[in-house]
Order: sequence, then structure tokens, then C-alpha cells
Amino acid sequence: MILLIDLILHKPKAYRHLLYNMLKEESPKFKGLLWKLTIGYLLLDVYRYLVLESGDEEWGLSTSFSSLVWTCRKMFTDVFLGNFMLLFTFLLVMKISPSRCAGTPRCKDFLLAILISSYFKIFLVAMMVWEFPSSVIFIIDLFVLSSNTMAVQVITESGMSKCIGACFIAHAVKAFTSQVL
Repeated sequence: MILLIDLILHKPKAYRHLLYNMLKEESPKFKGLLWKLTIGYLLLDVYRYLVLESGDEEWGLSTSFSSLVWTCRKMFTDVFLGNFMLLFTFLLVMKISPSRCAGTPRCKDFLLAILISSYFKIFLVAMMVWEFPSSVIFIIDLFVLSSNTMAVQVITESGMSKCIGACFIAHAVKAFTSQVL
């Protein structure tokens, strides 16, 4: 419980402890954990998409099958392509930045850091139970952005301004990709 509170308070020691001590790649459960985190992250992103799109159009029994298929295709394309662009941009910005650290993290470590630091998305589940305005999603996105910044700083051992820039650029590319589709 203390670790969770320290993660919410964005303490670097808590992120370091979680990423380096508790989640080791040598562990037999690591691969399963990575898959479960990825699926949970994508499902919460699908729900986020549905909440944002539900204001644009009403769904009901009169919705045609073709429009339902088109919406599902657009949703999956948006979620998968947007998150691919997010990860790709993170890795690209961290590789081409001038103050590169000595120990560049591997893609698995970077993915794990992004997935773990996106724990604020779990608050989307509360939106399933209680009615919140859709603007709450943007507040959750800001918390995810700040948490991702802290995790990227811990895993790359880079400066805070570089990590803020990388996170902002990556999330902006994801948002732009979502708007274009």
C-alpha cells in the first residue's frame, strides 16, 4: 500500500523499486504479466475511445450492422495504431535526443515502464459505475502523462525536461494519429 501511495505521489524511488526490484525479466511470470498489462491497457483505451465517441452519436437497436462494423474497425485501428505510434515516438525521441544516457533501456523494459506508469487509467473503471462528464478523461490523461514522465525518467536516467518533452511529443503524436483516423 505504501508503494502505491508513493507511486501516486510520483516518487522516483518507488518507480525504481517497482521497475528494477519487483518486476524482474528473469521471473517466470514476467512474460504473462507483460501480456496481461498490455491487454488491460488496450481494453481501457478502447473504453476511453467509446466514452469519447458516445457523445457524438447515439447507439441503439436501430444501429445498422455495417455502421457497427465500421465503428469497431475505426475503434481498433485508432487504439492499436495510436498506441503503436505512442511507443514508437517514445523510443525515437529517446534515441535521437542529444543527451543520451549510457544505459539505453531495451524495448521490453520501456514498454513495461509505460504500461506500469499508466496505472491511472484504472480510474476509467469508476466511470463505468458512476456518471462522470467526459472531461474527466482528459484529467486522467494528464495524470497518465505525468506518471509516464516519471517512469521514463527513472528507466532512462535522463533529465526531467527531456522526459517531459518525450512524453508530451509521444502523447501528442498519439492524439494526432487518433484525430486523423
